[in-house]
Amino acid sequence: MAMFTRGFGGRRPDRDDTRIPPGQTLVHDWPVLSAGATPDIDPQSWSFSIRTESGVRTWSWDEVHALGDEDVTVDIHCVTHWTKLDMPWRGVPLDRLFEDVETSLEYCMVHSTGGYTTNVPLDELLDGKAWIAFEADGEPLEPEHGGPARLLVPQLYFWKSAKWVSGIVMQADDEPGFWEDAGYHLHGDPWKEERYW
Repeated sequence: MAMFTRGFGGRRPDRDDTRIPPGQTLVHDWPVLSAGATPDIDPQSWSFSIRTESGVRTWSWDEVHALGDEDVTVDIHCVTHWTKLDMPWRGVPLDRLFEDVETSLEYCMVHSTGGYTTNVPLDELLDGKAWIAFEADGEPLEPEHGGPARLLVPQLYFWKSAKWVSGIVMQADDEPGFWEDAGYHLHGDPWKEERYW
């Protein structure tokens, strides 16, 4: 008799649920997955920067919040095959940070405290598609979930939503980041199952 586990306490979705990408399992918790130690970052010492071909623009914790937090409810999809639906978040849209930034470059390397990086095309971060998130499920982000701030890019696999986000460096080419160097897909669309390349 065969034994198996569904993993992460999840369940297979109903076949008619069109919100769950192929190969994913629905979960109701929020699994913690990290590639290294969890940093302890004081929000008042946290900052976020965008580096372009013409210079660097930096915001403090208070300056980012002054741009206007908003509430958003999205589905998230992890490359390790779990999906969580209708997850509430609070954060600042990347559109507001890029309002005062001029660049002709089309690719971003997202940087995090501790050295983690991930590449994301700029067009995946604008037009209401991405946020610097500070809260999830109505609570400040815990350090193990990327607090005090993480990137939130829900239309891509969750490794692109970098924990402990600290900045973006604009690039001319779509260079791979940490997990992409290890074989994860350069883009990461869960609906196309772009897990590896």
